[in-house]
Amino acid sequence: MQVDIVTLFPRFFVEPLATSIVGRAIEGGQLEVNLHDLRTYSQDRHRTVDDTPYGGGGGMVIKPGPVAACWTENQFANGHCIHLSADGEPLTQDLAAELSLQSHMVLLCGHYKGVDERARRQLIDQEISIGDYVLTGGEPAALVLIDAVTRLIPGVLGNFSSAMADSFHDDGLLDCPWYTRPASHGGEEVPQVLLGGDHGQVQSWRRRQALRRTFERRPDLLERADLDEEERRQVADWRQKKEE
Repeated sequence: MQVDIVTLFPRFFVEPLATSIVGRAIEGGQLEVNLHDLRTYSQDRHRTVDDTPYGGGGGMVIKPGPVAACWTENQFANGHCIHLSADGEPLTQDLAAELSLQSHMVLLCGHYKGVDERARRQLIDQEISIGDYVLTGGEPAALVLIDAVTRLIPGVLGNFSSAMADSFHDDGLLDCPWYTRPASHGGEEVPQVLLGGDHGQVQSWRRRQALRRTFERRPDLLERADLDEEERRQVADWRQKKEE
């Protein structure tokens, strides 16, 4: 996969992109990342990329000219162009999996009050948010997106099915608790079902623990989770006990 990042702060990415799984993916050839300083596409000697918005209001807005010039020079229209924005589509595991199938992503990191609407409408295919909060710029969000997508590119991790299941199951539940060996640590025993060697019982236990963890930490996910009738009755029972 090729990823082009358009940003006012290219140095923000240098160390993170050389680290951990993303760094290994770049070294291994599964991922190529190019940094583009938006200021180099400015049309004045001061390298100005922002201007005051029409209609007044506080703050500055990234002008469409430098963005359009960057897109034209690099032929970014051939890629899947994403604007990292607080008002974008929420980043989910399903969305990360969809994006991992792209061969070329272009990430525009906004700043100031945002990006001129004309650039957003004419050059951007998708707008993505990593959460309901405001960042100083799109750079941290771009790193989150790259990390979430890179680990799902075939060949980046040794076990692709494990990568898909980490933290979120395909059915929408949070992951179950995990224990490492030795069998006990700090006085807390590992559940006996994990030591018995019965894979069917282990999977059943993990499923129930994932259901319970989701109920306790992210009950909103249960509304769209793939649950059978017994699991729905279990959730209803937990809810009733919680209300008592």
